[in-house]
Amino acid sequence: MITATTLQKQDTTGSAVLYMALELGNTKWKLGFSNGEKIRQVTTAARDLGELEDEIEKARKRFCLKDDVQIVSCYEAGRDGFWIHRYLTDRGIENLVVDSSSIEVNRRLRRAKTDRLDLRSLVRMLIRYCGGERGLWSVVQEPSVEDEDARRLHRELERLKKERTSHRSRIRSLLILHGIVLKEWRDFPEHLGLLKTGDGHLLPPGIGSEIEREFFRMKFLEQQIKELEAEQMERIQNPQTESDKKIKALVELCGIGVKSAWVFVMEFLGWRKFKNRRQLASLAGLSPTPYDSGGSCREQGISKAGNRRVRSMLIEISWIWLRYQPGSKLSLWFNKRFANGGKRMRRIGIVAVARKLLIAMWKMLEYGEIPEGAVVK
Repeated sequence: MITATTLQKQDTTGSAVLYMALELGNTKWKLGFSNGEKIRQVTTAARDLGELEDEIEKARKRFCLKDDVQIVSCYEAGRDGFWIHRYLTDRGIENLVVDSSSIEVNRRLRRAKTDRLDLRSLVRMLIRYCGGERGLWSVVQEPSVEDEDARRLHRELERLKKERTSHRSRIRSLLILHGIVLKEWRDFPEHLGLLKTGDGHLLPPGIGSEIEREFFRMKFLEQQIKELEAEQMERIQNPQTESDKKIKALVELCGIGVKSAWVFVMEFLGWRKFKNRRQLASLAGLSPTPYDSGGSCREQGISKAGNRRVRSMLIEISWIWLRYQPGSKLSLWFNKRFANGGKRMRRIGIVAVARKLLIAMWKMLEYGEIPEGAVVK
């Protein structure tokens, strides 16, 4: 008993590691620590970095580790973003931001799930990952502050357009409630008082005031949309950053517009580093997912993992590419293999075109290889 106690309290060697996992919540953070054998869990106030520092120091002393011990941490990617990662990295802690959808879970019909159990599981998997199991989960590639900030413009523009559509639909719905079909938006507020219901009466004042307020909110959104689109065009015409230059290069291809080129570069091709085309297709969710087990063998379609903005935009641009680039090698390949099939075959084929088109744009920006047969503006 005395020997065991002595061995437990003595300092570990310089190769020891302090593992830390964070379960991030809105009001509380749960921290899990381990030296590779035992696990210690504590709860702190959310975003209290001073308390986080104190708990790291307590865990180091609890496991009898040296002051300069290597610390490896992880947490699941979520709404907290990457500021925690940058803080830990600046402090000298090796941190991993993990894709939560890639974490393995118990497949039982009813499984116990609590933050405490999830945290213990996260600590164990971190130890396994550092032990060499690199395929255990997927680690998110964090952007720099500048690259992350550059994604705000087109995402805000996307959200504003959805809000504008919502206001338009609301106005039409309020009018159809009284038998009025709106066909022209020009001078709409001035003519609002002259509109008559389906049975020939004037529009009631209450609903007329509501429609007028909806209309002015919609016009305010349209003004913001015009300002953001003007900023996009200004940055493309006078590129300052490397991403702006890449967008301008993609826009030179017939069939690639400002909106699509902006999404492709700011979300994918501007700052992410890909080793090969398989990584590129996998992150876009365009990689196949076969099911081949025992006597069952079938193809489940694309994985639909990764960035949905890029994936949906690629499908749209692929149809446009076939129209504006009919002489390209990619369009000729589609026409030869899928065009004469039914609707289902063409839908399958356009996904393949999207994957090949993304790879072609990546090669163009990285190595200067223009897609074979493509027309440049």
